[in-house]
Amino acid sequence: MNARSRWLLISVGLGVLLNPLNSSMIAVAIARLQKVYQLDFTVVSWIIFSFYIASAVAQPVMGKASDLFGRKKIFLSGLVVAFAASLLAPLSPNFGWLIVFRIVQSIGTSMMVSVGMAIVRIHITKKQATALSVLSIFLSGAAAIGPFIGGVLIHWWDWQAIFLVNVPFAAMSFLLAWRNIPKDESSSVLPSNMTVREWLAWLDAPGILLFAIGLVAVLVGLLSAKSAGHVSSMHMIVGLIGILSLAAFVRHELKAEAPFIPLRTFAKYPAMTSVNVEFILVNLLYYSLFFGLPSYLQTVRHVSEIHTGLLMLSLGLCSLMVSPIAGRWIDKAGTRPALLLSGVLMTLGSLWLVTLSQTSPVFSVCLALAAFGISNGLNSVGMQAVLFRSAPKQMIGVASGVFMTSRYIGTILSSLLLSIIMGDAFNAGGFRLIGVILSFIAIILVYMSWRRREPMNQSEES
Repeated sequence: MNARSRWLLISVGLGVLLNPLNSSMIAVAIARLQKVYQLDFTVVSWIIFSFYIASAVAQPVMGKASDLFGRKKIFLSGLVVAFAASLLAPLSPNFGWLIVFRIVQSIGTSMMVSVGMAIVRIHITKKQATALSVLSIFLSGAAAIGPFIGGVLIHWWDWQAIFLVNVPFAAMSFLLAWRNIPKDESSSVLPSNMTVREWLAWLDAPGILLFAIGLVAVLVGLLSAKSAGHVSSMHMIVGLIGILSLAAFVRHELKAEAPFIPLRTFAKYPAMTSVNVEFILVNLLYYSLFFGLPSYLQTVRHVSEIHTGLLMLSLGLCSLMVSPIAGRWIDKAGTRPALLLSGVLMTLGSLWLVTLSQTSPVFSVCLALAAFGISNGLNSVGMQAVLFRSAPKQMIGVASGVFMTSRYIGTILSSLLLSIIMGDAFNAGGFRLIGVILSFIAIILVYMSWRRREPMNQSEES
């Protein structure tokens, strides 16, 4: 790999890491935000919901928009948006404004993730697999060290620092990207004279709007009822609006020429549908621990932010170390053994959470983290391998986009589970109940892995 390619990788990598970094740093800040704004856990959970809902919508949208406006322009614009949001978030006069800036930050960082891989694929033609693996290290590494960085920043400064830390990364990436990312070619797969109406139809704006409204309304209805302690007519109306919006979304996607999520196409390939369902459940499990354990440690066990970050670092490091081993194993033995072991480890880790008490040694926490970390490393490689082997070559891009949306849905569901079980504040009994629920989900994943047949490589056949 020549010097030009290395600098391009660094430029793109510094930008794309901002999304996983900001999605993971917040895990250690939730308990602190509860104290600062005097809010219960259910309300503060919107700092997680908002980021992932915005990412679920923005990433595929911005990926499509880059075909019209150019990948370099979208990437640089994302850096500007993320830079501005990270500067303004610490100045938020209340929690509502913090959520607004968090959404803007999510959109900005999603703009870079959605086109970063494409930039590398297009402009690095030699040793492309190596280049993509390096970019994956930026993504997975940022997610792994996020809780540790967040813990250090909150310990020595305060929650505002987890936003301000983005500023130098965004500024440095902008300067490097401006210099090292080649200009977009003038030729485009889309006509340059598209009207606003045609552009919105191409992006599937109605589908995006129905998806976002439905998801937010269902979450608001459920969480509002939980906070109030009873189900009122208003809660039911909001929830019904959400359900009807999602139903309208499904109907619209089945008829749309360029759907946001191609439901009809996925129905033709059951293996792709199955792996997306599994990926939702995997992320529900993983992020329930990822977001739940830091609050449990800080609220119930009274562990400091910096020590919580250190403990959570073991989760990410186990995942990082296992990923390359999982790749070699899957190449030789296929996906089924690795995913089966992953399901068993998640089951054991979830059962271990049930045994935790206020007097449990730190070693017990590390065992659960190690089990989930190893399983996450196996899943990150195994699930993608199943997807690529089951997806036809002509729709691998669409399949990858929906795969990422499945990840966000699983993450949103994990936050919803934590909010419903915990309510006002974290407690040991609620955390054990979460462990029981996660154990049942993990057993389902073990069964699905056991029943899986090794998928034929659709990409090569098509």
